[in-house]
Amino acid sequence: MYGLTRGVLTLVGAAAAGVLLWLGTNVVSDNGTLSAGEHWSTAGLVAVAGLTMALSQLLGGWTKWGWPRVSGNVFLIAFLPVLIAGAWILAAGEPGEHWLGSHVRNWSGDLGIGGLVGDLTIMVPAIAFGIGLVFGFTFDTTGPRVRERTPVPVDSQEEQVAAADGVSDDRRVHIREGGAPAAPEPESAPQTGEPTKD
Repeated sequence: MYGLTRGVLTLVGAAAAGVLLWLGTNVVSDNGTLSAGEHWSTAGLVAVAGLTMALSQLLGGWTKWGWPRVSGNVFLIAFLPVLIAGAWILAAGEPGEHWLGSHVRNWSGDLGIGGLVGDLTIMVPAIAFGIGLVFGFTFDTTGPRVRERTPVPVDSQEEQVAAADGVSDDRRVHIREGGAPAAPEPESAPQTGEPTKD
């Protein structure tokens, strides 16, 4: 059942990501050049497609079938650096001479990483997809809830059993500290003869 659920939800996630990618292609104008708004809306749709793929694994029971939560360590150690580096590339890939794109390209040149950033701007859709995917990886499940049971003291447990089955405590076999049951009380000898008349 686990594999079937995960397989179906992976297919649903891939289909949803495909629809989002298709919507991203429809944002682009027919002349082939992107405006700043088209660039960012396409990057946003591609990032949501990556998030959809990660969430399909979470919802498919990829981990422990528990309540979803955000993993702080994954968010800080993995997602924030990916977001910073990826957003830097996305901003550098912004077409035209808009404020953000031109400033990031100038800062990249000043830092000596202009060539690397320029090369990576070709892969803007893949970087946007990766940002969304890594953000989806920050979600995890807590695992199934397990009820903690408090131990019942032995004396009260014996009293509950006796009350439940209606047997009085004097008819039960008692165990001594040594581990052997106590010998039952001997019955009185049967009387012979006729009963006495009072």
